[in-house]
Amino acid sequence: MSESSLSEPPEDSDSPGSTTTDSAAPRAAGDHTVSVTLEPNDPQRLAALCGPFDQNLKHLEERLEVHIRNRGNRFQIGGHEAMTQAAGAILSALYKETGSRESIEPDLVHLFLQEAGVDALLEADHQPAHDRVIRTSRKTIMPRGGHQTGYVAAIRANDINFGIGPAGTGKTYLAVACAVEALETRRVARIVLVRPAVEAGEKLGFLPGDLAQKIDPYLRPLYDALFEMMGTERVNKLIERNVIEVAPLAYMRGRTLNNAFIILDESQNTTIEQMKMFLTRIGFGSTAVITGDITQIDLPRGQTSGLIHVRRVLEKVSGISFTHFNSKDVVRHPLVQKIVDAYASFQDQTDDH
Repeated sequence: MSESSLSEPPEDSDSPGSTTTDSAAPRAAGDHTVSVTLEPNDPQRLAALCGPFDQNLKHLEERLEVHIRNRGNRFQIGGHEAMTQAAGAILSALYKETGSRESIEPDLVHLFLQEAGVDALLEADHQPAHDRVIRTSRKTIMPRGGHQTGYVAAIRANDINFGIGPAGTGKTYLAVACAVEALETRRVARIVLVRPAVEAGEKLGFLPGDLAQKIDPYLRPLYDALFEMMGTERVNKLIERNVIEVAPLAYMRGRTLNNAFIILDESQNTTIEQMKMFLTRIGFGSTAVITGDITQIDLPRGQTSGLIHVRRVLEKVSGISFTHFNSKDVVRHPLVQKIVDAYASFQDQTDDH
């Protein structure tokens, strides 16, 4: 049985029911109303969906400018047509989550609200969950929305994949998740982590220790994801056995990496020559994921980013995927999305002048 059904009610369907929330604004002429029936009718799951004092429904109302009423598992949503459709899709998707979660936290509601435009969410909603999920020994990861879902699908289908977009969109985290899944299912024999050691505006000075220790600060986001999915002790043992390898970009020349899952993070800080060198290291049975944010380039002034250049060179080459993320995919604090948009708008105005 499907989790939900979405329909427009008949004209006289606005009969009184138990109201979960009150809309902050009166209904305007031309408002659209849809009905959503969530199945199975489970009071505990419905309570988890609505949240304490209906906070999750109120959040949806405020962000999408809709009003939501429900009686049991039947919900009526009123507002502008696009937003009612979005709210219905989000309610259905969140209700699915209650099948494996005891509660729906505000941050999860925020993640689904990222897809308020909802085309991507509706596409993801029709895709079987088992095709999207990434399974690791300690954690199961579900991509959120169309861009993340497409990114994971592309990684599984292509040998070379680019994830380009602002910070906080999950491009590095999902790449690590795919790498761990590939290692644990023995599709690859090792994971190779690569990052250019370009300082983000600061001069860090001399870093003591061996090569791995010198590059460690630059790879911390990758390590954090690995620790979360595999556990600190296991990751450290795999590093000792060279199953997980730290490979500074400058030391990649001359190597061929077979049967490996290779992640090049912060690739916007590669030069054209470095990007070409890295891509030609990839051997048989390997998958490479290259991530970067072209709005945060720390190369010396006047030097072209290898990530910007490679988009033009390889965009039509079969077997290579490009996934572009935007501010709507940001899964951090809601203000991060606004910050990304503000910087992009400011840059556009500067370029115009």
